[in-house]
Amino acid sequence: MEPSVRLIPLGGLGEIGLNMMLVESGDELIAVDCGLMFPDETLPGIDHVIPDFSYALAKREGFRAVVLTHGHEDHIGALPYLLRGASVPVYGTPLTLALVSERLREHGLLETADLRTLRPRERFEVGPFGIEPIRVTHSIVDGIGLAVETPVGTILHTGDFKLDPSPLDGEPSDERRLAELGEQGVLVLCSDSTNVDRPGHTRSEVEVGQALTERFERAAGRVIVATFASHIHRIQQVLTLAARHRRRVALLGMSMQKNVTIAAELGYLRVPDDLLLPLEELAGLPPARQVILSTGSQGEPNSALALMAAQEHKYVQVAPGDLVIISARVIPGNERTIGRVVNALYRLGAEVLYEDNAFVHVSGHASQEDLKRMLTLTRPLNFIPVHGEYRHLLGHARLAAGVGLPADRIFLIEDGTGLEVTKTAARVVGRFPAGRVLVDGKSVGDIGAVVLRDRQLLAEDGLVAVSLVVDSRGAVVAGPEIASRGFVYVKENEPLLEELKAAVLAALAAAEPEAPRDREALAARVRTAVRQFINQRFRRKPVVLPIILEV
Repeated sequence: MEPSVRLIPLGGLGEIGLNMMLVESGDELIAVDCGLMFPDETLPGIDHVIPDFSYALAKREGFRAVVLTHGHEDHIGALPYLLRGASVPVYGTPLTLALVSERLREHGLLETADLRTLRPRERFEVGPFGIEPIRVTHSIVDGIGLAVETPVGTILHTGDFKLDPSPLDGEPSDERRLAELGEQGVLVLCSDSTNVDRPGHTRSEVEVGQALTERFERAAGRVIVATFASHIHRIQQVLTLAARHRRRVALLGMSMQKNVTIAAELGYLRVPDDLLLPLEELAGLPPARQVILSTGSQGEPNSALALMAAQEHKYVQVAPGDLVIISARVIPGNERTIGRVVNALYRLGAEVLYEDNAFVHVSGHASQEDLKRMLTLTRPLNFIPVHGEYRHLLGHARLAAGVGLPADRIFLIEDGTGLEVTKTAARVVGRFPAGRVLVDGKSVGDIGAVVLRDRQLLAEDGLVAVSLVVDSRGAVVAGPEIASRGFVYVKENEPLLEELKAAVLAALAAAEPEAPRDREALAARVRTAVRQFINQRFRRKPVVLPIILEV
């Protein structure tokens, strides 16, 4: 029988985030990335979403490694949850492992973790796989793609990438090695689809620096820059400009402070001497000498930028003359949140520059022409678009067809659907266990659809609790007492609540003599009576919670 290898996506194919791809040969497998996804408004109260690891954990005897492409949360954030169930080596570049170490320390897992450093072009063996990291540029330094040599051929996974010809660190994507792999033969290419709907080429990080230079030269007052704490190159440009214009810098946000410290210690960030100041000391300088480098570029509640906009920050009061630069792409879904912050900053008299009105950011992902170049460099026999919602995957599949890949060699698959490849053939296989596991505090996977639906109902229509005391025959001894949260304000609606009490008593009295009068039956009658009363009067459907006590 001809040997085969399976690629099994557990996350990242069908959504932005949650990235995790298994490569399986026989009984042995590795994972590429292990990321989380941040919840949207349909997941009230949820902290994180992580992949379903059950398939990998069931194969833990042959689970050889997790290999990380870079240090963004959507590629490393679920690692602590995986490592609780499988003691598996984790490979990554120095900055990636430093960021991983922070996450593992928070979860009390750092002491037992097996973290192994890899470097571009330094091939290593893991079980039946030979793995070669390949340098790629992205919006975080130390990013790599992976050439995974398997018993049937080479699988190339790009990770998140762009083809920046002039990155700040002088480490462009290794197009020469990608072309060499293409000449040798790439069996499967898995390529980042995030920016497939953007025509042309993704612009260089250096161009952002040039645009920011002009803004700093014209700024008469304080400059506040909000960006991702992981964007080390963007942070470097701001620090360099601040030093050039004789400004001092304060870092706002725990993640910003941690990442700057880590990147500086590893040599990825050059912090000029005497540049950084604690915020309370910076506030004593004239505004024209101040730069604040902050998190909160997505307008997250309680982030430094949001607190400034709401005039609730302890040390920073935004004033006329301030220049606020939001140097980040607005993640889909955050438009309204960041819009509120921008409006609030304008009301305080600041000048605000952001993606819609100024060139202050470039993406870390390849646009259409760069994606085409990746396809032509590597010339894969088979192609899987990865990292994106279905529309991105579909757009990338069409792009691949446009550069000449045969339709029967392009595989548009999503989480839980695998691709089995031999040296000469490929076919879709599955279904594999895959899905979204919800993390709420210390609960992992305990929150299901029913709980989420109840939370949504509570948020939309509120709660009405009805308590009764009954005797052993089911007759009402005391009550009903009614409490409400998010439905009506009790003190202002006492006549209404009296009517509701009467409706409950009437419903109980109208029950047939032979009808059951245990607590469950009484609770069901109370629930029905309250729902009918409220629906007829208000056309609303709050959660109704009967509390029946027996004496």
